[in-house]
Amino acid sequence: MRTQVGIIGAGPAGLMLSHLLYLQGIESIVIENRTREEIEGTIRAGVLEQGTVDLMNAAGVGERMMREGQFHHGIELRFNGNGHRINMYELTGGKQVTVYAQHEIIKDLTAARLHNGGQIYFGVGDVSLHDLDTNSPKIRFRPDKDGELHEISCNFITGCDGFHGPSRPMIPANIRTEFQKKYSFCWLGILTQAPSSAPELVYANHDRGFALLSTRSPEIQRLYLQVDPKDDIANWSDDRIWTELHARLETNNGFNLIEGPIIQKNIVSMRSFVVSPMQYGRLFLAGDAAHIVPPTGAKGMNLALADVQVLARGLQAYYSSGKTVELERYTEKCLRRIWKAERFSWYMTSMLHRDHQHTPFERAIQLAELDYVTSSRAAGASLAENYTGLPMDL
Repeated sequence: MRTQVGIIGAGPAGLMLSHLLYLQGIESIVIENRTREEIEGTIRAGVLEQGTVDLMNAAGVGERMMREGQFHHGIELRFNGNGHRINMYELTGGKQVTVYAQHEIIKDLTAARLHNGGQIYFGVGDVSLHDLDTNSPKIRFRPDKDGELHEISCNFITGCDGFHGPSRPMIPANIRTEFQKKYSFCWLGILTQAPSSAPELVYANHDRGFALLSTRSPEIQRLYLQVDPKDDIANWSDDRIWTELHARLETNNGFNLIEGPIIQKNIVSMRSFVVSPMQYGRLFLAGDAAHIVPPTGAKGMNLALADVQVLARGLQAYYSSGKTVELERYTEKCLRRIWKAERFSWYMTSMLHRDHQHTPFERAIQLAELDYVTSSRAAGASLAENYTGLPMDL
């Protein structure tokens, strides 16, 4: 097989890149180690920045998002028993976030690619990359994990294959720098069949630990609790989870948390990660293959889609004029936005989570920061600008 751009990974980054290239008349083939049912059925978070919503609409795949998504003009920060709303819409001059789950975006992009004749191979195995420093890099894989090896000869390869995929290790260790921070806590997340308890996301800093009240749909809610990294999900009965959520989300004015059957629960690790450079030869990394953020700032998928927007422009310039300047600047342009998102995610995580190793002084500083950001227009505007999204192309 031969194509112009080989894409490893059919998550939001890989599928959006393939779609953007299609709109420019550039051929691509996408391969994915999971089945279509697996990637479309895995329920994942989806807080979309304004720029992500604009990208979806500009690419012609935003119709269902605009019909079914939930548009939030603000968030609530809750501490000392009181809720404080950050009016992001007002503070940013009209920007908002849209709650629309990641797997729904995957459904929309997959349907669009297949409708337009796009080639996507699901459930592949033994993926490997070759000849990255030549003009004809190659991807080898087994279409059904047990069959014969197939080969895709490309002009370029994009690794949208996540942290554990085969792409990033292909950047030689002597030129690859990895930055990482591991946090001293995890999130226990649940999905519950219940109506929403609040109109917008609620981030709570409590002496017992952090809690987050978010949503997936009018009928399905997503809630999180800060827990110890050594904890086991088996230690958390449904009753214990609800008791802890009630305690951490309580307010002085009688907030009512609506319970429902818990249909999923798991523990999620918290870390920050960045690799530089994000390219080597004819290989480019995008999304979780290149960077990971703690979910507190809701930046993961938004960063991935920003990456491929930059890359699509570079590939368009190459195929229309033969110029490689934009492709050569890919790492530089992406990392400017990535490091700002890493900073914001670290800031939100540090401000909202209870570190029991903190001294009383450090705990008081944390609460003072919360008081400042919820009482100062300038501080609130900074949070709102970052939360709703910095420009896609800085």
